[in-house]
Amino acid sequence: MGCRRLDLRSDEGAGGVLTLAVVAMIVCGALAVLPLVATVAAARRASVAADAAALAAADTLLGVVPGDPCGWAKKVAAAHHVALVSCRIDAAEAVVTVQTAAGMLTVESSSRAGAPR
Repeated sequence: MGCRRLDLRSDEGAGGVLTLAVVAMIVCGALAVLPLVATVAAARRASVAADAAALAAADTLLGVVPGDPCGWAKKVAAAHHVALVSCRIDAAEAVVTVQTAAGMLTVESSSRAGAPR
C-alpha cells in the first residue's frame, strides 16, 4: 500500500465545501432577518389589541356591556398580552393606546371606536 499524492489541481470535494458555504450564508441571512420579523409581528399584535380594546371600551360606553369603558379596555389589552398606555373617552368615542415589547424595541399602537358619525 502506497501513499497517495496530494494533487492541488484536483476539484475533488469542492461540492461539499460549496454546499457548506451556501448553507452558512442562508443561516446568517435568516438570523439577520429574524429581529425584523419579530418587530413586524409585535406591531401587528399591538394593532389588533388596540382595535379590540377600543371596541370593548366603545361597547361599554354605548351601553352594550355594563361597566367601566377603560376597565374593559385594560382587560382586553391584557388578554392580548399588551399593556394599556392610555384610555380617553371623548363624547361617544373611546381612544386607546397600547404598548408591547419587540426584543429591545417598544411598539405602540392607538385605535379609536365609538358611535357611527
